[in-house]
Amino acid sequence: MAVGNEGDQPPGHWYLSDGFMMPITVDTQRRENVIQTTFEVYVSRQKRDASIVANVALRWDRGREGVGVDPDVMWIEPALPAGSRSVLTWKPGVSPPRVALEVVSKDTAHKDYTYGPQKYASSGTRELWVFDPEGYGRTEDGHGPWVLQVWRRMKGEFRCGYAGDGPCFSRELGAWLVVVGDLLRVANDQAGQDLWPTTSEDRDQQRARAEAEAAARREAERRVQTEADARSEAERRAAEAEARVKALEAALEAMQGEGAAKSKRGKKR
Repeated sequence: MAVGNEGDQPPGHWYLSDGFMMPITVDTQRRENVIQTTFEVYVSRQKRDASIVANVALRWDRGREGVGVDPDVMWIEPALPAGSRSVLTWKPGVSPPRVALEVVSKDTAHKDYTYGPQKYASSGTRELWVFDPEGYGRTEDGHGPWVLQVWRRMKGEFRCGYAGDGPCFSRELGAWLVVVGDLLRVANDQAGQDLWPTTSEDRDQQRARAEAEAAARREAERRVQTEADARSEAERRAAEAEARVKALEAALEAMQGEGAAKSKRGKKR
């Protein structure tokens, strides 16, 4: 399934309402946060020149600045200029998203399934993830719902390359998208055993590494001290043994001297 690309005449409902924020549930926010913080950790670890933004308007039509979409999460690379309040792709140095995420809710299901992909096609977005863990969405011709859809640019078209329960390979990130419970996660493997960490998981991993390193240092210090104590004890025992040998030699020499003296006195008589 393919949708229109950049240059198509936008319909009226493509225009954003300035200042309007779609209500968001706690579960939707939690699902967004997982992807947002996962991206943030990866970008930080890899020292990539990128911006990870959430609920920020994406606009691509300079002649019709009201046309746009509000992705739940976007990965923009290179990083946005400082102070950017929207992603305006006609400005110098501002690129369309590498990846955009839409978490489907009851209120957004129609938008995310019907004209959402068309808007992302026109925006130049390279890959779109539509995550619908609660099965709210249907296409206008009645297809779906799908837990995960991945839209990407293929042969000049913006196409749905995957629709199903996951896992699915993200060509843009070179990683796997896996569904863990009601969360979408990014992993290095199809089985989802090697997950990209979120901020809290990264913090826990760093703490665990720090604790392991501290324990290893303490163990190394203990071994060094034990070896030093053993050497000291061995040296003490060796010194005591040497002292005893010298004492015995001295006593023997004294006895031998006393015996020689007695022998000498006996001869004089």
